[in-house]
Amino acid sequence: MASMSPLERVQHYVNQYDPTIKAMLFEEKLQTSEEAAQALGVDIGQIAKSILFRSSGRYGLFVAAGDVRIHAKRVKQCLEGGQPKMASPEEVIEVTGFQVGAVCPFALRQEVPVFVDSSLERFPVVYTAAGIAESLLPVTFQALVAMTGAQVVDMQTAE
Repeated sequence: MASMSPLERVQHYVNQYDPTIKAMLFEEKLQTSEEAAQALGVDIGQIAKSILFRSSGRYGLFVAAGDVRIHAKRVKQCLEGGQPKMASPEEVIEVTGFQVGAVCPFALRQEVPVFVDSSLERFPVVYTAAGIAESLLPVTFQALVAMTGAQVVDMQTAE
């Protein structure tokens, strides 16, 4: 697996679940949820952004709708630690095996807990990065949760 490109790693992983799901490739890099939504002509909320956080030496990957701000209190609750911080670009590569802006929520280099935003459920299809900035992967909410083994949480509220 080490010799595979990030995109190949993602597709190999997805094939184990559903070989009909294929990564979409674009000419240009899609660095933000806005750029990805524009390229696809979809609502920004349909773009599932994957952000790695660190708290007390533990990592967690948070997958949220493109129009949702991940609440720091929610991250803290999920990671059960101190003050959570966004992981550095170097940590993101080390833990996920992907560059910032191209983090796929599965086929990760290291096993970390994944938390998926419940608001993604409002869309029939959501799009995650597929390992490189020029790619997106269309998946249903159910497939996303199944492939990540994620815990579904509401990212917007922190009771």
